[in-house]
Amino acid sequence: MYSNSTSACPPFADLKCVIFDLDGTLVRTNELIFASFNHLMERHLGRRMEPAEIVSLFGPPEEGAIEKVFGPDRTPALMEELLQFYAAQHSELADLHGGIEEMLRFLKERKIRLALFTGKGKWTTDITLRAFKLEAYFDLVVTGNDVERHKPHPEGIRQALERFGIQPSQALMVGDSVSDAKAGHAAGVRVASVLWDAFDPENVRAVNASCTFESVASFDAWLRAQLS
Repeated sequence: MYSNSTSACPPFADLKCVIFDLDGTLVRTNELIFASFNHLMERHLGRRMEPAEIVSLFGPPEEGAIEKVFGPDRTPALMEELLQFYAAQHSELADLHGGIEEMLRFLKERKIRLALFTGKGKWTTDITLRAFKLEAYFDLVVTGNDVERHKPHPEGIRQALERFGIQPSQALMVGDSVSDAKAGHAAGVRVASVLWDAFDPENVRAVNASCTFESVASFDAWLRAQLS
């Protein structure tokens, strides 16, 4: 179902858990991610990669993407270099989407269990969460280093359901990518696809999410309606 409005999205009477993606969902980090990889590419290979090329490397976290390009022997040192660049440029190239912290605070006040399931590695995830002071909102953080099978496999969602003792029918997966939606479907949870910062919005629209939202404000309004 695709809609800009909250009214077209079906109600969720027994919502107990919301599982969020990070990049493109809570934070605007695409520019930072692309710049970090191109820092390595330019310094060590003398060329740049287009954003779509960089995105195609993901599934595993950053060190897996680096290994695909540079090989395993060079990965540890280049991962350290990427992390240094990522941290140094974070305040300049990353941003928290407006309304996100207020939405997370509302969900916590309503005793909704909150999890983060991201394909990012644990180090870049930690940098971003600390930079925007988001750590305290999440009862569980699952990164690409915490799963054996990455998105679109639902392993991270299942970890959250098991940790919280939540049934799939009581959980919502929120993300901006096709792999987020596929992971949610595979786990049997409802899916909210969000397009306010999606890299590939047309394909995200086509994955048949339970709801699709164009703005943080419309998603926040829908959540408040479910929990009022």
